[in-house]
Amino acid sequence: MTGGRLLEGVYVPLITPFAADGSVALDAVERLCHEYLEAGSAGIVALGTTGESSALDASEQRAVIDACARACQERGAQLIVGAGTNNTAKTIAAVQALAGTPALTATLIVVPYYVRPSEAGVVAHFEAVAAASPAPVVIYNIPVRTGRNLGPGGMLQLAQHPNIAGVKQAVGALDTETLEILASAPSDFSVLGGDDPFLLPTVLMGGAGAICASAHVCTERFVALTDCGLAGKVDDGRAHAEALLPVVQACFVEPNPSVFKGVLQAQGRIPTPDVRLPLVNASSGAVEQAVAAVDAAR
Repeated sequence: MTGGRLLEGVYVPLITPFAADGSVALDAVERLCHEYLEAGSAGIVALGTTGESSALDASEQRAVIDACARACQERGAQLIVGAGTNNTAKTIAAVQALAGTPALTATLIVVPYYVRPSEAGVVAHFEAVAAASPAPVVIYNIPVRTGRNLGPGGMLQLAQHPNIAGVKQAVGALDTETLEILASAPSDFSVLGGDDPFLLPTVLMGGAGAICASAHVCTERFVALTDCGLAGKVDDGRAHAEALLPVVQACFVEPNPSVFKGVLQAQGRIPTPDVRLPLVNASSGAVEQAVAAVDAAR
């Protein structure tokens, strides 16, 4: 690990596959985990946005965590679990409930959404959660979903906290604020790219890797791209990035994770392409376009 970082490499924010009867296909959850870890991923993120965590009930969420934990423990890989809400007390309860989970490396905590707290409120929220979490916290900064961006001031303050390990930075660009965070954060603070088109430049500028939804497909190549970035191999990394850009574009043409599920079902890796309302399944045209892009990038 570079600079003593806890988190480094590619982490797949796992989809939650559903069976034909609408239940969670736990056998497919565990199988996918093994496939992605075999392909070189550093770990799995359970119950992220791509995993439709808000559409799962509490028992389903726990079953997904347990399935991912078994796979990660068996392979000596890292498990990150999404547990954040816009309610501090509920978030604290959620992270405390993860105590004792095998392979648990970190908790992924989103910037509080909807209520739009001040920066001081966001910082206080993360400090309270980090103080209670049984594993280091990863901040999830995604203002397009939350309505609130955590800028460099608050981020760098939180980066000093002993139980905050990094950030999934998904602000829609490699912007000046992200560059300031990359330049000024402690060496053991992992800035993980959360916007798939910008993964290579983020890592080249000091990022630790990515929580990468697009790594559901072409996993080995996303791992190779990240490895090139960490090693400073610009030309090789650029070749991967250019080949993978059409994949990223095709897989996000409709709301995440519908296209990924369509592709994985077309590949025979999950039983159905189904998502839960209010999401709807990807159109056949979008899935066909994504499958073609994936095939071209192999």
